[in-house]
Amino acid sequence: MRFWFDGGESIADASEIGGRFLARMPAWQVDRAVLDTEMLARAAAAGVEVRRGIKVRRVTLQPGGLQRVEWESADGPTGTLSARWVVDASGFAALLARQEGWFRRNDAHPTTAVWTRWRGVRDLDGTELADRHPDWAAACPGIRATATNHLVGDGWWAWSIPLKGGEYSIGLVFDQRRVRIPPGGTPAERLRRFLSAHPVGRELLADAEPVPGDAHWRSHLPYLSERIAGDGFVLVGDAAGFIDPFYSPGLDWAAYTVTRAVGLVDGATKHPDLPAALAAHNTDFSRSYRRWFEAVYRDKYDVVGDFELMRVVFPLDLCLYYAGVVSQPVRRGPVALSDPVFSRPASAGPYHLMRWYNRRLAAMGRERRRRGTFGRANRGRRLLLDGFLPDRGAVGAVPRLLLRYLALELREGWRTWFRTGPAPAPIFNPGDQSAPQAAAARA
Repeated sequence: MRFWFDGGESIADASEIGGRFLARMPAWQVDRAVLDTEMLARAAAAGVEVRRGIKVRRVTLQPGGLQRVEWESADGPTGTLSARWVVDASGFAALLARQEGWFRRNDAHPTTAVWTRWRGVRDLDGTELADRHPDWAAACPGIRATATNHLVGDGWWAWSIPLKGGEYSIGLVFDQRRVRIPPGGTPAERLRRFLSAHPVGRELLADAEPVPGDAHWRSHLPYLSERIAGDGFVLVGDAAGFIDPFYSPGLDWAAYTVTRAVGLVDGATKHPDLPAALAAHNTDFSRSYRRWFEAVYRDKYDVVGDFELMRVVFPLDLCLYYAGVVSQPVRRGPVALSDPVFSRPASAGPYHLMRWYNRRLAAMGRERRRRGTFGRANRGRRLLLDGFLPDRGAVGAVPRLLLRYLALELREGWRTWFRTGPAPAPIFNPGDQSAPQAAAARA
């Protein structure tokens, strides 16, 4: 990850957070089309009956009985399938959640996303930029273009990710309470106008052209299904819920929901008390989603555009993620993937700690905005980490980073300690029956 802050007129003026060296871990870029084809072939080889070109119209659920799936094909024929268990992996379509009325928008986090592919995006490690800004290029020679580069501003962030064949995925996520993108034109044209106001976005898109027919718009991102499992069905991945693409938590959520679903379906006939197992499944994932949101993402967009605040929160989030999440399968083995993030009593401490400092830093961000000092250090600053984990590793770095946070709290956080203001948005409660249900996102 590399972050670029909106400061100055030139890319060399933009403050930067990222690695000093290439990641030590061997890595490669996944071609999703190749990966998906391979996974489908392996499933078929394992005995799965694969049907292509089929659209599910409706699923009739029968607790404890056979679930009935109605389908239609592109060329007209329709039919039904019956099975003891249905696994909904329909992604944002969230077929079962929307059909059954379990779909709950997270209106405490009103974010929107627009993204498209581009050709001709300028190379951050290319000679053109290096010739114009030699000192800037020498600070991180040859490693910027291979990162997931994030452009950040007040209430928004954008990604730039290189793809196979020289194309780039570039997208914008913004808090609707703070940001509007320019009206008029295609989504790609509006995206270009918005990002070109940022010195790094202006460089990246100077010669770029959007790939025709590849623009996407999602008007409201976060949601959760009120029910994730029942006697005969289970939801996995984005069909069960989604929070935010910042820090890319979607694959973690998929890993936990899929692992737990496999154990639930495979052991359904062995559970001495299946209703209790289903209740635990729903409780654990509801708690995990709510705590994950509260600990990391709530009001995050009050922080992301300020270099001084991000130099505190990003390393802390990173260290605690590795210490508390990534380390668990290493320490406990695959069984750890059956316990979603923050769902167990042992995770209460990290949850409350992350929730505390993220809320306090968000309050400081709002205060900076009120005082006109938000982003005051966004020009000409650089925080380079000596590895993807800060300095001496995740656990050892936490006390030092907390001291950095406390110093900021004492220096300026005191201004918000006793301030009263508008009531905050209600805490997202996926079990609230009065929560509005979402319509499909519109472009």
